[in-house]
Parts: sequence; structure tokens; C-alpha cells
Amino acid sequence: MFPPGVKRGLLRAAVVLSILTLASLVAAWIVPLPERLSTGHSVVVEYRDGTPAHVFLAPDERWRGPTDLEELEPAYVEALLALEDKRFHWHLGVDPLAVARAALTNTQRGRRVSGASTLTMQLVRVLEPRPRTFSSKAVEALRAVQLELRLTKKEILAAYLRFVPYGRNVEGVEAASLAYFGHRATHLSAAEVATLLAVPQNPNRRYPTRENAERLKEARDEVAQRLFEEEALPLGPEGARVTAEQALAEVRATRVPRELRPFPREAPHAAVWLRAQRPGEERLRTTLEAGAQRLVERQMEEAAAELATKGIHNGAAVVVDRERAEVVALVGNFDFFDAEHGGQLVGFATPRSPGSALKPLLYALALDQGLAGPEQLVADVPTTYGTYAPRNFDGRFQGLVRLEDALSQSLNLPFVQLLQRVGVERFLGVLRRAGVESLHPDPGHYGLSAAVGGLELTPLELAGVYLALAEDGSARPLKLLEEGRPEEEEARPLFSAGAAWLTRRALSLKDRPDFPARRRLTGLPPRVHWKTGTGFGHRDAWAAGSGPRHTAVVWVGNFDNGPSVHLVGADAAGPLLFDILEGLGPRGRQVEEDAMPSADLTRVEVCAYSGHLPTEACAQTRYVYARRTHVPTEPCPYHQRVEVEVRTGLVVSPACRAGRETEWRVYLSWPASIRRWLADQHRLLPQPPAYAPGCEPGGRREAPEIVSPARGQVALLIPGVAPEQQEVPLEAEVAGVRELTWFVDGAFLASAPADERVWWAPSPGTHEILVTDDRGLSARRDLVVRERR
Repeated sequence: MFPPGVKRGLLRAAVVLSILTLASLVAAWIVPLPERLSTGHSVVVEYRDGTPAHVFLAPDERWRGPTDLEELEPAYVEALLALEDKRFHWHLGVDPLAVARAALTNTQRGRRVSGASTLTMQLVRVLEPRPRTFSSKAVEALRAVQLELRLTKKEILAAYLRFVPYGRNVEGVEAASLAYFGHRATHLSAAEVATLLAVPQNPNRRYPTRENAERLKEARDEVAQRLFEEEALPLGPEGARVTAEQALAEVRATRVPRELRPFPREAPHAAVWLRAQRPGEERLRTTLEAGAQRLVERQMEEAAAELATKGIHNGAAVVVDRERAEVVALVGNFDFFDAEHGGQLVGFATPRSPGSALKPLLYALALDQGLAGPEQLVADVPTTYGTYAPRNFDGRFQGLVRLEDALSQSLNLPFVQLLQRVGVERFLGVLRRAGVESLHPDPGHYGLSAAVGGLELTPLELAGVYLALAEDGSARPLKLLEEGRPEEEEARPLFSAGAAWLTRRALSLKDRPDFPARRRLTGLPPRVHWKTGTGFGHRDAWAAGSGPRHTAVVWVGNFDNGPSVHLVGADAAGPLLFDILEGLGPRGRQVEEDAMPSADLTRVEVCAYSGHLPTEACAQTRYVYARRTHVPTEPCPYHQRVEVEVRTGLVVSPACRAGRETEWRVYLSWPASIRRWLADQHRLLPQPPAYAPGCEPGGRREAPEIVSPARGQVALLIPGVAPEQQEVPLEAEVAGVRELTWFVDGAFLASAPADERVWWAPSPGTHEILVTDDRGLSARRDLVVRERR
């Protein structure tokens, strides 16, 4: 029993201690944690295999990478605790046993030879540097207790491993491993573990330089010896028969790093773009493959010098693995550091006019719907759609041409007409299903020029379209990040496998204008289909296509929209596309043929001349492939089988056949638009004979179709110019040779054969245009005429 006075003293002491303890606990939660603890880290963008592709400086201008304890070399963590803080998992920030041991040792030696700082206290010292005084030690101890109360042991250890100093502006074991050894700290040798433990003890005198090499080696070897003696460092792989002496000898024989390696700065545009897309994420594991990325970057860099001499300063490339729909290479520009030409602009995510690069999609949609067949003849003649008058790249027209040839030769007029039949909004809807998000959302914003580059999309988006073409018409979202990506989405069908195969066949033809000249000597990579495109005004050049394994898109141009006569898809972008596909393609093995989807296609007999279903007038036929469920049904409109009188050569009908010697003959009849174009070229076509007097047939015929003025057209008059100098052409499409009569606002204007234009001098207002043929069949159209202001 204690005397009453002692009891009161002990009670007061207990109360004071309790109050101090409570106050300390309250302070631990009220006082903010060290500010640096919340400082951001270096964002690390990784290749598919986890190797760093690009490391950014942290916000405080230090190299400090994110640290995941689960990924670190376990031997390093075990050795760290054995060397610096054996009782880390038991103490509350301050280790009383370590303090007592250090005090005793230092007293015996008469100088400071041992410290008692725990890892938590060392972390406090790194986060809040203070002079090495007793009062500073006391503050560090209090701060260490605060961290222990507020954070878990795992969080404290992870923070230490992120902030531990390694010389200059390198912090953290991950950054140090990259700077010292050129690889992450996921797999470390015994020598590397010892090095990473030795440097933080005196970072400024031990970090890798030629001057520090001896000091670093001596410290590393001493740390390794101590760890081997304490059995805190593995002697080698599991099962290896190695003694501690042998393992230590191997460490001592290993050279220490003599300089800091530069941090990885590859794929800069992809890294910058992804960091902006995913703010707050410190580690971004991409689908990029190091080999593919470096190959494409090298080829783009080699091409940049020659293109610069032609006034072309920017370029981008996208390469996608077809099987996984994963982006394996992504180049945003020729030179990231070319400030004069916008080198840091991210080309693969910048919308540009694709020129003719979307024609294959339109071709596939037309085949898919049965609107046309590859062998069908289509018109390539000058046509005006209101104020829009498309022209071919070379300014010439070919008259009638097979649709497959129109695609391989990249003719514009047939595809503008095809888009009119498919429908602009349907075409845009298919693009959106393919993943194109750059399109303007308002209906009616785009017109028929969308077929030939009158819209904008990014190289990444175009790669998605061509991936769908390579994968039998099924679109899949492109994957660029391994982690945090959404669940596998089902493929979205854009068109049938049969339409895709027929389109790939057309794009595989080699005898075409956009075949690169160099490849005529070196040949093509195996099983490649491709298309090039040239933007309006020679401002963009594209090449897109697929090989057996990859889909690739190349764009070159100028971000300041400066034109260049050399910005032609076949010449500027095509060679790069083939180099990329060849460099990444299969080597040393046979490539399988592109198998026809027989379940989706069937053989159809067509007229050998027109590609339409044959009539009795078609003397020659051939078999072509068409989609089984959507075979084009339009009969041949070009061959006409008529009964003529032998003596006069005029056509007769059953009503006037009696008493005449007749025979059946076959004639070719071309559309009025073709005949008008040929007449403008001073070329004439043979025409079917007219009907004999009294033999004109009865029955129904199709009414004329007004081609010009176009539906919805508004004609603008230039003030001060005579109306006679601003005449509007009136044209109509009819079957056969027919006489047309034109009326404007009920007043007779002129009569002329269907293959001739009639010209009208307009006046302001809304006018009704009427055309009738020799059978009385007619068509009407309103035309609005305004004065330009």
C-alpha cells in the first residue's frame, strides 16, 4: 500500500498522462499530414508487356514513379526491413528497443555510429527536411506516431518507397531502378537490391556518377555482406546450390552503374494524349507493342526528311492488331519537338478530310443492299447537284465504267451518285456505328460531298472503319488501354461478310493509279488490300489498308492547312503504308488466301457488257458474285432488241408488221447523260433506228427525270451581269431516243432531243420547270432564283 500522498501524486500523474495521451491523439487527427505526401507522382505510360514507354516528370519536377508493393521485387522489401527497420510491423513509429540500442552503442563508442530512426521517421525526414538536432528528432518522432495512427503499415511502406531519395531529382525505388538499371523494380538481382539500399544512406555521395563509383561500390558490397550474413538476401533462384560467399563474390564482381540513364520518352504523342484522356491515373498500361511502335516511328522519321523538301511537315500513323482490335503502334507526328510545324499536335486524334478513303465503305454498303454489283456500268460524266459540281482528281471523265473499276481508279462521280442512292444519313449512321465520333451531330449538315472527303474524321477512327472491312463487316471498338477498359463489346455489323469480301477483292487489284511506283519493282506485302485518299486542295494525303495481321492508316499533311502539290495519297502516304504492313507482316511462312464467304455469296448470271441481269437482247453473259439475299434485280438497260424493216432499217411494231420483210436486231442504247457528254466531246454514238411511219408503239413508258436543275437548288444571280450570261442548263434523263419539250412558268421554252441541253436565262423568283416527252409524259421541278448580296 502506498501512503495517501503518494497515491494522490500517482493519480495526478495518471490524469496528466491520460490528458496528454488524449491531446496527442486529437492532435494526430487534427494536424494535417505532411503536404508532400499528397504530391502527385510521375505518370508512367507502359507498353503492353509492362515495360515503361514514357515517363513524365512529377508536378514538383522530380522523377518519382507510382509504386505498387504487390509488383515490387519481394527480396528488396525483405532486405529493406532487415537492414533499416526489423520491427517495422510492430512499433508505432518509434522503436524503443532501437533507441536504447543506439544510445548504448553511441555512448560506448563516444560518437554517433548508429541511428534509431524507423522507416516511418525516415519518411517524415524526407517529406519535411529539418536540421539534424534533438528537437528535430522529437518532432520527427511525433510526426511518425501521427503517420502510424493515420495510415496503415502498407501505406507507410508504399509512401517510403515512393519518396526515398536516390540522388539529384530521382525519388522512389521504381524511378531509381529505371535510372540506374534501365528496368522496373519488379525483378532485381542481389547486386541491384544492395545498390538500391546503399544509395539512400548518403544519396548525394553515392548516386551513379563516375566520381561516386568507388564510394557506391564500397557501400553496396558492405550492405550485401551484412544482408548475406543475416540471411536477409536470397542466394539465388529457388533450388540453386550457392553459398553466401559465392553470392557475395558475384555481387562484388558486378559493376555499379556509373551514370543515370535517361528515362523512357518513347511514343510521346500517345503518352501525352492518354495522360490527358485519363487525368489522375499514375500508371497507364497500353496495348502498344514496343517493337511495332519503334518500327513505325523509325519509318515515319525516315520519310519525314524527304517529305519536308516537298512542303509536307506533319504525319500520323495508326496500326491495329486485327485479331484483338488493339492498337499496337501510334505515331502522332514526325517530330514531337518541331515547334515550327506544330510537332506536339496529336495527329492520330485530329479530324481531317479523308478524301477518297471512305469510298470502300460506300461500295460495300451498295453491294450489301443490292443497289449495284461490282461489274455494273455506272456513269462517270459531269453532273451538277445544285451548286455542287464534283470532278475527278485528274479533271477527266470516262463515260461508262464498271463500278469495281470506279473504286480501284478512285473516280468521284460514280460514288457521289452511289451516296445519293444509299442515302447520306444512312451512310453517316454506319460511320457512327464504326466508332466515328468526329461527325457533326445535326441532321442535314453533310451533303453528297461526304462521299469524296466532305467530312472529317481522325486516323484512329478511319482505322476502325478499315478494321471492320478486314473483319467481314463487323466493327469493334479499338482498344488502347489494357487496364480499366470496358467489358468486351459485341461486334457491331456494318455490312455483310460477302460485301466485305467483294470490297477487299476490288481493293486488292494492283493495276490501278494509286499503286506506288516503287512497289512495281519490289512487289506488295502478301494479301494486302488498300485505298488512298487526297483531301480537298491537296491538304491531306491518306493511305489505309490491311494485311494478314494488321490494319494500318497513314496520314500526312500540314496542320496549318498549307497545301502542297505533292500531297497525293498514292505518292505521299501509300509507300509508308506498304512499308509498315510489310515490316509488321508475317515472315517465312505461307499466308492463307482470303477465303470467300460462300454462305453469303452466290454466282449470278449477268450481261457481259453492262453487269446487269441479262435480257433476251444480251448476246453474251458471264457469272459474277453477288450477295445471296440481295441480288441486284435491274435488267440490262443498254441492249435493245427491236424488230426492223429490212428495206428501210426502221423499227416496226406488231400493229404495222403486215406486208413488210422484218428481222430482229440488237442495238446499244446509252443514257441521255452519256450522250450529252459525248456530244460535248464532239463524239457521236450510233443510235437505235427510229420507228417507221405509223409504227409508233402504244403502252406505258417511264416519264423523264429532271437532272438539272437539281432538287432544292437555289440559283444565285450576280448583280451587274446580264441574265443571258448566267443561263441555267435544263437536262433530263430518259430511256431511248426521245424528243423533249421544256416550259418555264407555263411558257414554251424549246424542244430538243433528250441528249441535248436547253439553256434558260433566269430571273429572280420561284419558277416552275416542266418537261414533257413525245408521249405526253412529264416531270416538274421548282427552281428558286435570287440575287447575290
